[in-house]
Amino acid sequence: MNRKELDPEASPGAEFGQRLRTLRDERGWTQDELGVRMGCSGTHISAVETGRRPPTARFAASADRALGTGDQFERRSRAVRNTALLEGFPEYVKHEGVAVEIRLFNMGIIPGLLQTSEYAQALTRGDVRRGAITPEQADERVSFLAKRQASLTRPGPPMVLVVMDESCIRRPIGGSGVMDAQLASLIDFAELPNTVLQVAPFDMGERRPFNLPVNLLTLVDRSMVAYAETHAQGHVDRESAAVLPLLTAYHQLQAESLSQAASVAMINEVRKGTP
Repeated sequence: MNRKELDPEASPGAEFGQRLRTLRDERGWTQDELGVRMGCSGTHISAVETGRRPPTARFAASADRALGTGDQFERRSRAVRNTALLEGFPEYVKHEGVAVEIRLFNMGIIPGLLQTSEYAQALTRGDVRRGAITPEQADERVSFLAKRQASLTRPGPPMVLVVMDESCIRRPIGGSGVMDAQLASLIDFAELPNTVLQVAPFDMGERRPFNLPVNLLTLVDRSMVAYAETHAQGHVDRESAAVLPLLTAYHQLQAESLSQAASVAMINEVRKGTP
């Protein structure tokens, strides 16, 4: 029987699933048998064990009763629900930290790796005001971003290729001062020897191949990793059948986008308030 291998360090959800599977295996129970004891289906057990479904407080309490683990799973489930990071994203970041090439496409906001701390803080403050995250989760996001950005300055840094939709540089975040500093930081980024920065202009229209953000990594062994996310969950894919079409589309995106020189010129125009 094929079983998905789990990395308990990838996220709190993966750790929860791994622990649930381990204790179930120790008792010699199938997923269906544990499901009967917990009052749910074996399919539900499978989804939680493999990280495809986050554990609710009710599910965790049922697991503790069925497995005799006190409040162990209830405490673990709180960690899953309280994290500010999407399921799957920590796994992607582990690959990102050792990648030799990073390709990014973003819409609406500046990609995280290029955000100034003030810009990132403005975004998280907005999430806090809407009640989407807590102040503690906001701090976690900003701290986690700083760690990601530090990997770009390691010895032998990766080649970083970034295409941003024009909306990224025209959408004001954090007020004029924060935005001006962010745009200036983009220009500095474009001058680095291991970077390429391009803007996909609005008039690209339907020729733009992506309508969602794209993250593509090339690892030391030349294998590739793709990361995509919905509002609720992120997903890492290493299957070439899924990744290679994204790489082809990314090359097409670069060909249709402004050159780096033209992109920097557009950023400077936005800084000056030129329409």
